[in-house]
Order: sequence, then C-alpha cells, then structure tokens
Amino acid sequence: MRNTLSLIIGFIALILVIVAFIPLLGWANWFIIPLAIIGLAFGAMSDKTSGRNLNLVVIAAGAVRLMLGGGLL
Repeated sequence: MRNTLSLIIGFIALILVIVAFIPLLGWANWFIIPLAIIGLAFGAMSDKTSGRNLNLVVIAAGAVRLMLGGGLL
C-alpha cells in the first residue's frame, strides 16, 4: 500500500516537474521537490523499491532544473 501511494505521488510529481521545465516555471520546483520527498518517505517505508526510486529521480530532475535556473546553489 505504501509503495502504491509512493508511486502515485511520484507520478504526479514527475508530471509537474516536466511542466516546470518550461521557461519561467522553474520556481514550481520549490513546491514539487518537497512533494517528492513525501513520496520518498512512503517509498522508504515500503518493502519494494520502485516508488522510492521514482521519487529519487523526480527529486534529482527538480534539483537539476533549479541549478540551471540559478535557484539552487
């Protein structure tokens, strides 16, 4: 159940991260990364690793976008 919840949160965050790659929407990653961290927490409590791994990818993509835009040093 926790892995499924983690996957749902991860897919929602992934879609939002893809939208945040549009110019002038990079600020949205400040709200998307904490959402993915919540999904990561649910994935870490699960026996399976797919939800955790998806949220790690989303966090990495959001952090890279913030670094490219100068929002994260």
